[in-house]
Amino acid sequence: MQPFDTPELPLHEDEHGVIRVGRTRVALESVVVAFDQGATAEELVDRYPTVSLPVMYSTIAYVMANRARVDAYLSQRQAQVAEVRTEVEQCSGPDGLRARLLSGHEPRVDFSVACRDRSPGSA
Repeated sequence: MQPFDTPELPLHEDEHGVIRVGRTRVALESVVVAFDQGATAEELVDRYPTVSLPVMYSTIAYVMANRARVDAYLSQRQAQVAEVRTEVEQCSGPDGLRARLLSGHEPRVDFSVACRDRSPGSA
């Protein structure tokens, strides 16, 4: 008797370093967060219909078998998101878009001077 073939890992990393599920744009973070909140594989497929049920089960199996590695990746992604959020907040200043929208006033942003502390390509 010959053993079964091991299925290919249903994850890939995109050009931005984000791990995606299957051949979709569904981020691994989205699946892990929903799974950790109690969603079943079937519910996840309902939420993300571009992911097939077998791929979702494979993804969940990978997460469960490699939890420490997945958690390390999620921590790294959270740090990256926080860094980008900080950069955006510093760039937008105290008169953020939300405040301008809530005030009902026209935005008065001079984009030629916005973020002048940052030169193109510096990040």
